[in-house]
Amino acid sequence: MKTLKIIKIGGNIIDDSKALSDFLKQFAKLEGLKVLVHGGGKSASKLADQMHVPVKMYKGRRITDSDTLDIITMVYAGKINTTIVAQLQANHCNSIGFSGADGNTIISEKRPVTPIDFGFVGDIKTVDTSVLELLLTNNITPVFCAITHDVKGQLLNTNADTIASELAIGFAKTFKTELYYCFEKNGVLENVADDNSVIQQINTETYQTLIDQGVIADGMLPKLTNCFNAINHNVCKVCIGKPDMLFQSKSIHTTIQK
Repeated sequence: MKTLKIIKIGGNIIDDSKALSDFLKQFAKLEGLKVLVHGGGKSASKLADQMHVPVKMYKGRRITDSDTLDIITMVYAGKINTTIVAQLQANHCNSIGFSGADGNTIISEKRPVTPIDFGFVGDIKTVDTSVLELLLTNNITPVFCAITHDVKGQLLNTNADTIASELAIGFAKTFKTELYYCFEKNGVLENVADDNSVIQQINTETYQTLIDQGVIADGMLPKLTNCFNAINHNVCKVCIGKPDMLFQSKSIHTTIQK
């Protein structure tokens, strides 16, 4: 069974053009089958501010009204996605941009309005990897933005970490899938103020202890929920850390295990 790497990038990597360019040069050289998933929340918030569209958040999650959805579509599926694809082509990595609507790959449903109305936010229902597998067998790398659809013509803003996790689960039937969450930190930190306090191994038991101790909280909670969802659905490895973990065998990062 071939190995497939699902790699999600976000945070400062997306927002810093040099960091993104450096990452994509390295990513292009990465051997084997791979899928790239990207966020872009900060860029969307910046454009919203320029267009005088209020950014509304609830517990770290974006509330997506129709104006915000327009901005997200422009930024995620437009500027960021096509820029990444163009840079990968420049680095001799043939790639193609995707939203969940393309190839009917990821179908979501609009999140229920209770306890709060998140607007046009999608919760993933099904993933179909057949079109993606066709591309991968022809050495074409899919690049996913954080947008899905509901099969009724409605686009939905969808968490990029969840998209990466669900794609990894969907591919697990055909490939030995590995999931990597790349961001600006070295991994899950025991002390948020100390970037060297990396917790290198987390399993189901230690995860609950870390939550009880308040070590894992805020934005790291949903990320780790996605990690364990993947591990519990036949994804063989999940890693969190700086992009170096993909390219350097001795890099320090967090590995999630059962």
